[in-house]
Amino acid sequence: MNPLLGRLQSYPFEKLRQLFADTSPNPAYRHINLGIGEPRHPTPDCIRQAICDNLDGLASYPATLGQESFRQAIAAWLMRRYNIPLPDAATQIVPTMGSREALFSLAQAVLDPAEHGIVVCPNPFYQIYEGAALLGGAEPYFVNADPASNFNCDYDSVPDEIWNRTRLLYLCSPANPTGAVLTLEQWKQLFALSDRYGFVIASDECYSEIYFDDNAPLGGLEAAHRLGRDGYPRLVMLSSLSKRSNAPGMRSGFVAGDAAIMKQFLLYRTYHGSAMSQTIQNASIAAWNDETHVIGNRAKYQAKFAAALPLLQPVMDVAMPDASFYFWADVFRKTGLSDTQFAQRLYAEYNVTVLPGSYLARTAHGINPGDNRIRIALVAEQEECLEAIRRITDFTGRL
Repeated sequence: MNPLLGRLQSYPFEKLRQLFADTSPNPAYRHINLGIGEPRHPTPDCIRQAICDNLDGLASYPATLGQESFRQAIAAWLMRRYNIPLPDAATQIVPTMGSREALFSLAQAVLDPAEHGIVVCPNPFYQIYEGAALLGGAEPYFVNADPASNFNCDYDSVPDEIWNRTRLLYLCSPANPTGAVLTLEQWKQLFALSDRYGFVIASDECYSEIYFDDNAPLGGLEAAHRLGRDGYPRLVMLSSLSKRSNAPGMRSGFVAGDAAIMKQFLLYRTYHGSAMSQTIQNASIAAWNDETHVIGNRAKYQAKFAAALPLLQPVMDVAMPDASFYFWADVFRKTGLSDTQFAQRLYAEYNVTVLPGSYLARTAHGINPGDNRIRIALVAEQEECLEAIRRITDFTGRL
């Protein structure tokens, strides 16, 4: 067996299962799960209908590069959403089975295992980044998010010797779990570092369409275009329909950016074997071409966060995120409980699941930036979310 598999850590939800293994939840309450970031609003009718109308696609093997019409729909959405020139659908876009597998497979295409390079990751982070680095023969290097600076990572703190060995930088903006969005100045800094040291930037932007005012989060391709970086050198972004369109089961996403990277990524995927069904491609075209359902979806999240925040702020240290559908809350300051203690007792006493923040981070530079924090995913419909929030406030009030 591949010995690198032994370096992988348990996934956060396996750790949560182990935490709850000997805990029986209060049977007086039905279970509400705010721990997993799985969208639970209904999948839009335009997607459902497109699947039904295109079932004949199940009879054909799909091409790895996908239908030209599918890539053109993605390109048109990127142009509309980020106010960038229309990407070349033939050379700058590769369809993927959601963004999760793409984040992993991209590293396998980018990294040279013989170099034993470094993959720089935010901390806390989506655990796929770490696994992709390790199985690509590289070492992850974590840059802690700083709550004093809106949970942005201090890339100035990374030593030159680390940057010299860096081959890939994972970003997540809006971030999971903090919701922080990178600014244009921060992008400028990262592009300068990429120019100097030659590493690839992979920008995970799957939460880009969930925000709370009229200011849509800045994307990586958009930042590059505004800074005059034609062709997006050493930059790719990843997105999907899972959060935007409440369709996580479709496994429909894409990678876009530097054509030279896309060419090699496509070659890798030809052997990797992740081609999207034509049925799903056609349903994805319907989704990327429609913004009405996205606006309605966003309004639901805006209403939930507006209702939940004033209930939570008296009982924990929590603020409105820039974007995404998570609260990233410090529970220790007002309850005296660690993140794991809080999650275990809340589950036992009120049958509500939240995710301990320490499970989403690694101890780096002397601290685990997830310690004493919890991630609350407001993914259910508003009534269910608010019922869970009220139980959380009742629980903290009894401590």
